[in-house]
Amino acid sequence: QYVTLPELPAVLVFKDGTYFVYDEYEDGDLTSWINRERFQGYLNVDGFTLYELGDTGKLVAIAVIDDKNSSVEHMRLKSIIQEVARDYRDHFHRDFQFGHMDGNDYINSLLMDDLTIPTIVVLNTSNQQYFLPDRQIENTEDMVQFINNILDGTAEAQGGDGFLQRIKRIVYDAKSTVVSVFKSSPLLGCFLFGLPLGVISIMCYGICTADTEGALDESESPKKGSGDRELTDEGSEEEQEEEKKEKYTELSDGELKQKSILEKKKD
Repeated sequence: QYVTLPELPAVLVFKDGTYFVYDEYEDGDLTSWINRERFQGYLNVDGFTLYELGDTGKLVAIAVIDDKNSSVEHMRLKSIIQEVARDYRDHFHRDFQFGHMDGNDYINSLLMDDLTIPTIVVLNTSNQQYFLPDRQIENTEDMVQFINNILDGTAEAQGGDGFLQRIKRIVYDAKSTVVSVFKSSPLLGCFLFGLPLGVISIMCYGICTADTEGALDESESPKKGSGDRELTDEGSEEEQEEEKKEKYTELSDGELKQKSILEKKKD
């Protein structure tokens, strides 16, 4: 009853306490428009919601706060995000989704960094890049300037899905897993990681020891062979000397016989 439409047929979305009309010339493809408008302008973001927001193709501006902390700083950042989502919808709703997240555990694992809360971060869920403000966000104007810097490319993007970032992700996930296991159950962690390391150490020690003993055996065998050859050589030399002596004796006896024959002839 309270909806006034300029023309029919029309497609509308009802959310955030009001409604928005689909404009084919400004909003483009109807399916894409529905996918962009499927969420409210401001959300309480968690891990599942952030995964679902990846299908919208929007950047996600999040105030990372502690809901249990009622300090002025936490409430101020949350209110700034809400004001931008409400008052600047026509400027940013095609490119940005706004919300807040309770705690920094999930966001730390996502960014592989330790963010101090409260803070504001803008995520690009399509390529895992993120943007952090270069100065403290004091009011709505600062937040609008930060968003404009992202849109015109002057804000520095961090993270991404490059090769080095993938390696960093593997190392970070492994480290996080080990730390979480030891925190939850130290004895189980010692058993899970100590047993394989002990088996591998014993295997390495056995391999190294076996190689050393084998090398020693091989080095001793040539020495034995050379010693045997020396003994045989010595034996052969002694035999040669004896043969020489026998030949000398034979020769001396022959010479004596020849001398006696010659003397008889002379006589």
